[in-house]
Amino acid sequence: MTSATSPTPGEPAGTPEPAPANPASPPSNAVIPSADARPADPEDSTPTAKTGSLMERVQEWRKKNELVEIAAFFFIGFIYDVVTLSRIDDTLTMVQQLVYLGVLATLLLLEQRHPEGTEPPKALVKVWRWREDAIHFFYGSLLSSYTLFFFKSASGLTAFMFLLIMFGLMVANELPLFRQLGPVVRVGLFSLCVSMYFAYVLPVIIGKANFWIFLLAQVLAGGVLFGVIHLLRRWNIVDQVKALRQIAIPGFGVLAVVLLFYVVRVVPPVPLAVTFSGIYHGVKKEGAAYHLSHEPKWWKPWQKGDQDFLVRSGDKAYYFFSIFAPKGFDWYTVNVRWYYDHPDKGWTLTSTVPLTIRNKGIERGYRSYAYTSNPKPGDWRVVLETSDGHEISRLSFAVEQDTRTEPRQFATFVHDPDKKPDKPGAKPADKPEVAPQDIPQAVPQAQQKP
Repeated sequence: MTSATSPTPGEPAGTPEPAPANPASPPSNAVIPSADARPADPEDSTPTAKTGSLMERVQEWRKKNELVEIAAFFFIGFIYDVVTLSRIDDTLTMVQQLVYLGVLATLLLLEQRHPEGTEPPKALVKVWRWREDAIHFFYGSLLSSYTLFFFKSASGLTAFMFLLIMFGLMVANELPLFRQLGPVVRVGLFSLCVSMYFAYVLPVIIGKANFWIFLLAQVLAGGVLFGVIHLLRRWNIVDQVKALRQIAIPGFGVLAVVLLFYVVRVVPPVPLAVTFSGIYHGVKKEGAAYHLSHEPKWWKPWQKGDQDFLVRSGDKAYYFFSIFAPKGFDWYTVNVRWYYDHPDKGWTLTSTVPLTIRNKGIERGYRSYAYTSNPKPGDWRVVLETSDGHEISRLSFAVEQDTRTEPRQFATFVHDPDKKPDKPGAKPADKPEVAPQDIPQAVPQAQQKP
């Protein structure tokens, strides 16, 4: 029997004793931490973001690498044309570039009608996000084509500078400063593309290349710009002031600059292009082939000419070249100008030789040559120009006095790119591939000043 215990003095009566801990097992739903468990990290309780889809990750990468994307699409278009570009007078190439210009004009108009933040065109909702990439691809393809055409009609430095300037303009178009100007840079690029297109297509169609043909090309390009402005004004997309500042001034300004560059002979005479040239000690025509004599230099195995010309008394320096022009091109005149770097006077014109070219649209070009007699030791330059003074090609060479007395051994380079390797047992052709009268002979000595 249990008896009650009296409370301790100072302790309030009726206060029960705490019950002893029950060593029984915990509830079944309790989690028992392991002996080596670590305290929970507060960040672990933060909910993680859901991994985005592939398209979302692609869009995020594009936002972070806009300039890389621009460069990639620009050079994809460039490499595409390097691999696939055909002759400048190829009908399919001209039609393809016309389609590209039409697509570019459409995209530029739609961008003005549906600016950023507004509802895209209903027919292009799914692909509207790729419009920037499409614009850069078409610009890259067109500008690379024109760069290659210009590269063939002028020095390589001019073509590469043209490419760098175009790429710089495209990058500038994506900078915030230029975006604030609206479509100014993009309209300027479009104007340049249209101008260059007509500048090479019209000579191919008409069969002539001169100032008036180039001027007509700029007039037609101006007509395209006027049509763009008319559509924007008709759709009430831009007011008169905006059309003037963002389209008319940059577009027609580019056309004026291009025309000025042609007048001062910076723009090369597309579509004419030199496919081969060299300096030689002798030129001899045998059938359809030209046999070019030169002294090979063992330390310059890549040279097939006498760019290091060793002269003896009575020698002639021959400039041999092959020039391409499109099919249907009329006869035209070129001038071969010889320049000598005089010790006191600098570069001095020593002679000018006019040659008439009878074009047949042959892939390897029309071959001809000119020469100068007894060239003085020193640096020389021979320049091939159109009749109105536009430079097609230039070639520099050095002349040294030959002090040897033993007979010289000349190597022969046969220029006959149209000839195919003979099959075993095949008989030689009865007729040459090109009749001898189709190739002009060397200009008589009397027409050339030493």
